Amino acid sequence: MRQYTGNRIGLAVVGALMLVIGGYAWARGQDRLPGLPSRAKVLPERVAELIAERPWALWLLALTLVLLALVTLRWLLISLGWGRLGARSGTGTAMLCVGLKDIEGLTRAGVRVMGNGARLRVSVTCPAAADVGAMVGKLDREIVGRIRREVQDDELDTLVRLHVRR
Repeated sequence: MRQYTGNRIGLAVVGALMLVIGGYAWARGQDRLPGLPSRAKVLPERVAELIAERPWALWLLALTLVLLALVTLRWLLISLGWGRLGARSGTGTAMLCVGLKDIEGLTRAGVRVMGNGARLRVSVTCPAAADVGAMVGKLDREIVGRIRREVQDDELDTLVRLHVRR
């Protein structure tokens, strides 16, 4: 139900920026930039002197860039779905959304089949103003049983997670 467009745009921007910076550094190192002498300084002389006076600044910059690379890698892996268990069930999610169409403000709903069809995970997120009692009753009486029958069988172990946002 949730689109990851923001993550994809963010990853594309970060990736393009890193590609441009890496291409510039490679071209600069190979003397392939026209108009620059091969011994041209990369930094202005004043900045080079400041860095020479404080060598810890380069270590701090290197540490910051490594941490940025690790955060970006984690972001990429989460966006790709690594670390998520089970497979999404589009049919189950559609049935869940149709069953809960009376609930106003439902922000997220999803159904996943865990393992080799051994378990079912249903997750629902709603605002604090929603009638949680009615939602739980409807899930227990009608919706979860229908999803079980449609996805696998009626004896499937099911975990229902209900998250109420404030």
